[in-house]
Amino acid sequence: MPRQAPPTLFDRPPHSGVRVVFTGQVGVDKKSFVERVAELARRHGREVAVAHIGDMMYAEAPDVAPGRILDLPRSRLEALRRSVFKDVLRLAETSENLLVNTHATFRWKHGLFPAFDHDQMTALDADLYITVVDNADVVHDRLAREHDVCHSLKDVLVWREEEMLATEVLARVVRGHGCHYVISRGAACETAMSVYRLMFEPHRRKVYPSFPMTHVMDLPDVQAEIDAFRAALAEHFVTFDPGDVDEKRLLIEAAAATRRGESQFTVTVGDRPVTFTVAEVGSLAGDIDGQIYARDFKLIDQSDMIVSFIPELPGGKPGLSSGVERELQHAYEMTREVYVIWKPRAEPSPFVTATATRIFRDVEEAMTFFRDKRMIPA
Repeated sequence: MPRQAPPTLFDRPPHSGVRVVFTGQVGVDKKSFVERVAELARRHGREVAVAHIGDMMYAEAPDVAPGRILDLPRSRLEALRRSVFKDVLRLAETSENLLVNTHATFRWKHGLFPAFDHDQMTALDADLYITVVDNADVVHDRLAREHDVCHSLKDVLVWREEEMLATEVLARVVRGHGCHYVISRGAACETAMSVYRLMFEPHRRKVYPSFPMTHVMDLPDVQAEIDAFRAALAEHFVTFDPGDVDEKRLLIEAAAATRRGESQFTVTVGDRPVTFTVAEVGSLAGDIDGQIYARDFKLIDQSDMIVSFIPELPGGKPGLSSGVERELQHAYEMTREVYVIWKPRAEPSPFVTATATRIFRDVEEAMTFFRDKRMIPA
């Protein structure tokens, strides 16, 4: 009798509801973000269960002091995680929708090691894998205040990149292409709403808002126009906004301190002043720019369309940065729909018109078009 082939991912019966795995580096404060998503879902009449793997592990190991669980021997740590995840799998069987807050990797005294087991993740069969990210300076400050973790700003950048990559690989192996997303904590209300819409409103278009950032920092009127554009998109679409993570300002502040002849500078993180040295931040210029480049392209790749806002700068000059031009080209090459809101009186160049699906003169005209095409409610 011929041997039967083992069942594949696509042979498994689909589960009801939605299951989401959230990952993110230590210090990103996923717990409050995940709870915000759950709150939004319940407010909209959805039943949602939440599993915070870290809290569950501490509850099962009351002998472990707070903040010390990663100091356990790897064998006990992994056994504890597997035991807790069995409870998660049982919870998944009885829950209509489930949010799992965990990690993909840890870099600790044991070195870099995985924070999941492939067989259990396969059994969970999550629909979405979301890596939550935040500004490096914010994570750095949160680690310093809330965790006993010896780290540098470079470590924060490395840990974030490792978590994103490991989660993407996990998602592709378990579920396939197109189920991994990077979401910034950003303005928590708007980004939590994007997660809710990813879970329960698949008809919503996923949009990458594109706009100049560095070149308009000192132009409040232009900034107000851009903020209104971002808000208009966030009201109706799933938005992956690059402005929710903005570390370029660290390089700008470091350069300004250098011009003043100072060796350090202070930025406001939340409502707290945080000081960095020019030397440390300057040494990370390549890392920061590289991650901005890669992360923004990832946000475009996980979108259905890009909508780019090009303001008019003082003197009538178009506010078209090299970054925005490259985003438009990348979106076009990835066969995404490309929409441009062109505010300047000067006509757009062929480099813009050649990649654009359609060009509008203002935000209102664009939103009218999206309504007419039933991309958003009339």
